[in-house]
Amino acid sequence: MKLAFYIARRYLVSPKSANIVNIISAISVVGVAIGTMALIVVLSAFNGIDSFIENMLSSFDPDLKITVTEGKSFTLEDADFDAVKQLEGVARYAEVVEENAMLSYEDRLKYGVVKGVAPDYGSFSGLDSVILDDGQFVLKNGSQNFAVIGEGVRYELSVGLSFVSPIYIHVPRKDFKTRLNMDQSLNRAHVFPAGSFSVEQEIDNKYILVPIDLARSLFEMEGRLSSLELKLTDGADVETVKTKIQQILGPQFVVKDRYEQHEFLYRVMKSEKWSSFLILSFILVIASFNLLGSLTMIIIDKKDDIKILESMGANNKLIRQIFLFEGWLVSFSGAIGGLILGIILVWAQTQFELLKLPGDGSFALSAYPVELQLIDVSATFLIVLCIGFFAAWYPVRNLSKDLG
Repeated sequence: MKLAFYIARRYLVSPKSANIVNIISAISVVGVAIGTMALIVVLSAFNGIDSFIENMLSSFDPDLKITVTEGKSFTLEDADFDAVKQLEGVARYAEVVEENAMLSYEDRLKYGVVKGVAPDYGSFSGLDSVILDDGQFVLKNGSQNFAVIGEGVRYELSVGLSFVSPIYIHVPRKDFKTRLNMDQSLNRAHVFPAGSFSVEQEIDNKYILVPIDLARSLFEMEGRLSSLELKLTDGADVETVKTKIQQILGPQFVVKDRYEQHEFLYRVMKSEKWSSFLILSFILVIASFNLLGSLTMIIIDKKDDIKILESMGANNKLIRQIFLFEGWLVSFSGAIGGLILGIILVWAQTQFELLKLPGDGSFALSAYPVELQLIDVSATFLIVLCIGFFAAWYPVRNLSKDLG
């Protein structure tokens, strides 16, 4: 085994020779390294985007969200919510009233979702940290009601934050079918826009936050709420707390964590990442044909060496091991080189923002986000070694037939 490895290493890196076979081997190493580096960089880019979206959504979505299984609203008397609030791991809670409505601003109309929350909801959710520069998180000032709107809503309605023109909210009355006058069939209210937030496109395009008492009056939900949002303490196990709450409330309520609140979005992000991994792995398979070709060329070039080894007593097993080690060394060298280059590129992007996003800082990020994860490095290293193993095994298998 040591002899086979020593001879294979000499074939790969021979200081006294630099023929065409050595050049082909070097090209194979470079090809594997480039493919490995591409895998590391692309997977890190997906990780960065995923983490960015998760962090942005965490400013809007609570750690846990409680809703009713049937219907749209409930009261705090419908279950033992006092036990939920006092449960270990629960830091704060927020009552929420949420419903669809028609929004109008000057001569423009838009369908949206009105979310009624307490005035301190900005600090509860962290949404006050993503308010755009020209606004502030204010829902109530004395008797005057204000709103914080998604940037998409602001864009579609062309809302200004000058407090001159209000946003009108129109909601059908629950008994609107019995009213002949259309004007009397609607509940109306107006709020002045105080600021806008940017979290995620789907959220930005439909949400408007208003005081919860205004929302209850509009939607005729006095004393009721659509959901109860919970913020957990640092270090609390989300799954454990979720299970305990579900046991307290029973089957008439649903408790969702952040993943379950946007399950489809997270599944799409994960499927995109691993689809890209499979596509790049397939490209790496194609690139490994260089390894197969170079190993075949080495076998042809070293026929005289093979005869000398045979004359010295080398058996077929030793000769097969030599060229298997040769192929594995090429694959291993390329994998290590690619991993190092990929890690360096990811680190450089994190530290120096080599690839910047357009918009001169108007976007929430100034550069493409990347995040290196150990599981990606391990998976890439293993897939490259597996591809290299089979690429080396095929020509050696044919060699064993010729030698046999």
